[in-house]
Amino acid sequence: MTTLVFGHKSPDTDSTGSPLIWEWFLNHTGIDAKAALLGKPNTEAVFVAEKWGFTLPDIIKDVKDDEACVIVDTNNPAELPDNINNAKVIAIIDHHKLTGGLETANPINITIRPLACTATIMHQMMGSEAANMPKNIKGLMLSCILSDTLAFRSPTTTPMDKELAEKLAEDLDIDVHGYAAEMFAAKSDVSAFSDAELLRMDSKEYEVDGKKFRVSVLETTSPETVLSRKADLMKAMPEVAKEDSVDQVLLFVVDILSEEATMLIPNDLTKTVAEKSFNAKVSGDSVVLPGIMSRKKQIIPNLKA
Repeated sequence: MTTLVFGHKSPDTDSTGSPLIWEWFLNHTGIDAKAALLGKPNTEAVFVAEKWGFTLPDIIKDVKDDEACVIVDTNNPAELPDNINNAKVIAIIDHHKLTGGLETANPINITIRPLACTATIMHQMMGSEAANMPKNIKGLMLSCILSDTLAFRSPTTTPMDKELAEKLAEDLDIDVHGYAAEMFAAKSDVSAFSDAELLRMDSKEYEVDGKKFRVSVLETTSPETVLSRKADLMKAMPEVAKEDSVDQVLLFVVDILSEEATMLIPNDLTKTVAEKSFNAKVSGDSVVLPGIMSRKKQIIPNLKA
């Protein structure tokens, strides 16, 4: 039986790279495994896969009853296939808070650690077998860490993430910051995406104070590229919210270099969220939030409606 390995919907670099990393590890240790995606990956993830010579995994719509799978980079049922509770979940490897709602027929292995990146956790779980990682798997792991830590700028970064990334870069003879700049440039090129695709590109669903939100974060070294589309993005928000059965889309454009986020304010609800959550003073259709870079550590925990 082949074990599927997949991350969350709207896959970013970690949720694209980590399934491939764990596919390698499981196959290396005698377990037949295949990586999969739950949607179209973002431009940075595509760049990373091509850089290290990987074909992107197949995109799956759902899982079958009793289909063996390993879930990585999430434990939130809203980010997983509809039939996940009827699948045979073997393990969860994650670095996010527990959300609840997943059900399994039997006890499973769950590894959730307060690190910046799923790939860092995987390296720890591999133990001595990590020494056998081929160059392309090391490259994926480095890329995942640099993406999730924003090249160590994110407050989620831990000494373990940074130490591992620097060791991998040394093994690969890669300049960390030069390579990160290439990745972020790829992530910043969103010209081929529609407004609705941008709003869903790197987004997660959360319920806060009785309101359901799609929390979208676009990390970029060129925020003006996204913000130049502000009017169209705000016009698309109600339709995306309706299609996704949420009350509101919240969009944060994270400026990686300036280390701040711009939140779009299309209506009174988003204004209330910004003012209550971030103690911000809102006077127009957007507000700059200095120092806000992490959805996991700074945005989600502070959200109030």
